[in-house]
Amino acid sequence: MPHCSAPSDARIDIVYLWVNGNDPQWRAKRHQAAQRHEAIDHHSMALYGNVEGRFRDNDELRYSLRALERYFPDHGHVYLITDGQTPSWLKPSSRLTLVDHRDLIPARQLPTFDSAHIESYVHRIPGLSERFFYFNDDVFFGAPVQLDHWFWPGGVVAQWSDDPVVEGTALRCDDNALENASRLSAQWLDRLPGYTHTPRTFAHSPRPLLKSLLCAAEAEAPELFARVRSTVFRTWASPTLVSDFVLRWALARGVARIREGAHQHVTTGCSDQAQQLDALLASAGELDFFCVNDTTDDAHGHDPRLAKVRAALQTLFPLASRFENDPAGLGHAPPHAPHAPHRHLSRPRSSHQLA
Repeated sequence: MPHCSAPSDARIDIVYLWVNGNDPQWRAKRHQAAQRHEAIDHHSMALYGNVEGRFRDNDELRYSLRALERYFPDHGHVYLITDGQTPSWLKPSSRLTLVDHRDLIPARQLPTFDSAHIESYVHRIPGLSERFFYFNDDVFFGAPVQLDHWFWPGGVVAQWSDDPVVEGTALRCDDNALENASRLSAQWLDRLPGYTHTPRTFAHSPRPLLKSLLCAAEAEAPELFARVRSTVFRTWASPTLVSDFVLRWALARGVARIREGAHQHVTTGCSDQAQQLDALLASAGELDFFCVNDTTDDAHGHDPRLAKVRAALQTLFPLASRFENDPAGLGHAPPHAPHAPHRHLSRPRSSHQLA
């Protein structure tokens, strides 16, 4: 179990999950795992649980780090959780540590290709600050960060999405992971005195979290954490905990509050992608956060929709961050090219070495 006491420093670290789905070795491992999964239980896969868009690298991380540096320059240490991979453009930095899956997740549970499984371990990163932001790489700050919009003394802030109300409390194989996460939370939390469930999903945002909050939620609901940690691919019956249950548990315990803020969710596979990107550009500097969700699914790496997303992000964030080897921000690897082999960028601030 992680060390869960709250440190006294005010540092706010950053945790990212990232994968390069174009890497041939990683793809071979994913293909082998998918064949085994199909042979064992082909009915359990979640909707869109093993499509290309879930794993594709379209340079989102590069731009999310640029947004981080522009809008939250006083952030703490950055931890990048990967499956033995490194972005080709990533520059060695004392402010960033690569965290391999093998250093967080027991060997018997690897490999896993389910972000809900992986993120259930983020609070176990050695040296992680008590307060931290957890990011998927397709999430971006969109305006200067005001910390009281994200944290308050003793707690965190959450925000509902703009998606429709989630109907019912029985998990459904034909619904997405966040809808089923809402239902799973309702089933478990309804046992708490006075709990009232809100049948909505949470926004795709930078997720403000407390290490002690995750530790406490895991201690109180170990069966849910064990359930999500049993997956190889995302399954409809074991949805995310960090992006739903933990937040609702915190709301029920008075450790979270709801706040509405300016945000936008871009879905790249929709027919109105161009209009969504135009609206995003028109709102530059005015959104608290935004998400660019790759829903092109099994499109090839040269699909023009992917190039349009990169062009929009380059317009929004043209200046390279301190974490890039390419100071001009021009040397983008084509989306189909494999990235460089894994390498260690910096040592973590603990005796436990992360490869």
